[in-house]
Amino acid sequence: MIAFDGPAVLPDFLPGADFSALRQDVLNLSGAERSYVPLHKKGGTIAYSTIRRLAPGLAEFYHSRAHRQAVSEIAGVVLEPTPPSDESSLSILIYERPGDHIGWHYDHNFYRGRHFTILLAIENRGHGTDGLSASRLLVKDGDAERVISTAANTLVVFEGARVLHKVTPIEDGERRVVLSMTYCTDPRNSAVREIARRVKDTAYFGPRVLWS
Repeated sequence: MIAFDGPAVLPDFLPGADFSALRQDVLNLSGAERSYVPLHKKGGTIAYSTIRRLAPGLAEFYHSRAHRQAVSEIAGVVLEPTPPSDESSLSILIYERPGDHIGWHYDHNFYRGRHFTILLAIENRGHGTDGLSASRLLVKDGDAERVISTAANTLVVFEGARVLHKVTPIEDGERRVVLSMTYCTDPRNSAVREIARRVKDTAYFGPRVLWS
């Protein structure tokens, strides 16, 4: 098997009408949970449980056969959705207040199979000469840093446990919104790993995820 780490970057991923409808569903949502981890991250997140309740069309997109097949072909392996109890399976990441960011990190894999992060940029507007915000996705490529463009309707696929990445701080008057999806080749896990996953998610969704 050929190893895939990524990131694979696909601009203009969805047809225009499909992206517009998906974008509207995302931007209509409210109730982001703000999180702040000193020296590491600050931003807003809308959890999977909220999306399922208020925007079921987004959950249908995440589970759709066509989308799963598309990301599986990009990754080179058959991917399955991660469990509904995992609030990061499908979430919305919002960078809209000055300084919103996340530092260098890996996406921990709590499952038996390989774990992939799929990001679909919904909105990215700011003061840059390209019209984009200062909130840029960076990945480590050896000793170098690579900037990944996340203009609206760009899909990024990578194996988060193998790719060190960060998002730089956003500036005043800018906004970046990303639909974040996770898939796995085998979404089973152990009781110990499930507890560890829930503890990790408290940084994004608060202590409620320990028992939800």
